[in-house]
Amino acid sequence: MAELPQIIDLRQSPTALRVQRGVMRFLRAAHDFCCFAEVPLANGRRADVLGLGPKGEIWIVEIKSSLIDYQVDRKWPLYKEFCDRFFFAKPPELDPDIFPAGEGLIGADGHDGAILRMAGETPLPPARRKAMLLKLARLGADRIHTLMDPYEL
Repeated sequence: MAELPQIIDLRQSPTALRVQRGVMRFLRAAHDFCCFAEVPLANGRRADVLGLGPKGEIWIVEIKSSLIDYQVDRKWPLYKEFCDRFFFAKPPELDPDIFPAGEGLIGADGHDGAILRMAGETPLPPARRKAMLLKLARLGADRIHTLMDPYEL
């Protein structure tokens, strides 16, 4: 039997999963983005949420569920080379002042979200954008296929 694709990270805390849901709902409703959860990147990292906008723009959202979660993470700058805009996302109870002032910030709960600080735009080089769009198309199709037919023949 084939293994189901990892659509959510089962190691994430319940708080992180709620924030992820709110971020994805917000990006879809407010910005017409299609969102992917747990996207593996070419550098070995995995984006918590990757949003693809109607004009092909790519946003990555790194979820931080607690102060400790933020303090121990030093890998977040490595996501920026794979997106046009980079955001942190936080639950309502987490102090927004812990996050770097130069980075985007989204507040979210399990129902919705809001941009608290817009991220600066750094457009992807064309070759990287093409590679990312191809990766997302294949990832999305593979996840749908596995949901439709979870068993290998």
